[in-house]
Amino acid sequence: MKGIIENINKLFESKVRLGIMSILIVNEKADFNSLKQHLDVTDGNLASHISALEKAKYIKVHKSFIGKKPNTVYSATTQGRRAFNEHLDALEQLINRSV
Repeated sequence: MKGIIENINKLFESKVRLGIMSILIVNEKADFNSLKQHLDVTDGNLASHISALEKAKYIKVHKSFIGKKPNTVYSATTQGRRAFNEHLDALEQLINRSV
């Protein structure tokens, strides 16, 4: 059993980080407010989880202005996509494993 759970990525154990990556894998990018709305989390909660994913280099942050309003958009990096897919594969193997 240890071999299977070894590939489960601890960073994705948080449902918020799992949700962020799921949204960014399905969509090319998402802005802060969209993530906050879809995941139903506070600004601070979302920011801390985004920070953890950014530190791991799983997401990229793109800051710009729309008029005079700041706009922050996130996208999954190649490394983040690979790590997320490996995590999903490990979960699938765990689910499909015969006891």
